[in-house]
Amino acid sequence: MSTIKTIIVDDERLARQELRNLLLPFKEIEIIEECNNADEAITAINRLKPDLVFLDIQMPGKTGIDMLQDLERYPHVIFVTAYDEYAIKAFEVNALDYLLKPVEESRLAEAIRKVVEREMVTKSVVNNSLLSETDQVFVKDGEKCWFVKLSDIRLFESEGNYVRVLFDNNKPLILKSLTNLDKRLDPKVFFRANRKHIINLRWVEKVENWFNGGLLVELKGGNKIEISRRQAVKLKDMMSL
Repeated sequence: MSTIKTIIVDDERLARQELRNLLLPFKEIEIIEECNNADEAITAINRLKPDLVFLDIQMPGKTGIDMLQDLERYPHVIFVTAYDEYAIKAFEVNALDYLLKPVEESRLAEAIRKVVEREMVTKSVVNNSLLSETDQVFVKDGEKCWFVKLSDIRLFESEGNYVRVLFDNNKPLILKSLTNLDKRLDPKVFFRANRKHIINLRWVEKVENWFNGGLLVELKGGNKIEISRRQAVKLKDMMSL
């Protein structure tokens, strides 16, 4: 397996150094950058496209959780923080793990194991080939199964480690990360609106300007999805004449 390209984000230099030292035994981890605030990290992540980010929460300016909203892409995230009250919020944004400072070696090893397993699943997807909107996919939720044409799916919605698939009047849950799913879908049809949603652009019925430079789209069927400011810029660039 190739190395997992990693960025450490923490406003305290000693905390970054301590984590770097703890990561030395893990040869699969390749630290490619360190950042001391959210804005610096956004630039580095969008430029270097890491597989993994160790992210502090409380930093000057944007918090680590706020920072994720401004990313063009979504690497695996492990929060490293001195505060335990953000744990629920962290998992709502699909963090792989949540480590409390001072970081215990056993907990770090467990977190890295999760990353390695997730990366192996990602790389085992056959050729990572793009699925076209005319392809049919197999969806299973409990005892119910469907063969669904991708063009009939209007929305993918992240719920923790699962993704809800919305088509017709069905809303099954599948064990899949939105990030891995995003890699297999045609970006000209399925657009990553924000960290929780991928929308089928063929199903967009109405678009309006929204807060902070974002957009609000209404899909046929009534779902209203907010497109983040950064993704709204990307969508306009992609779809403009």
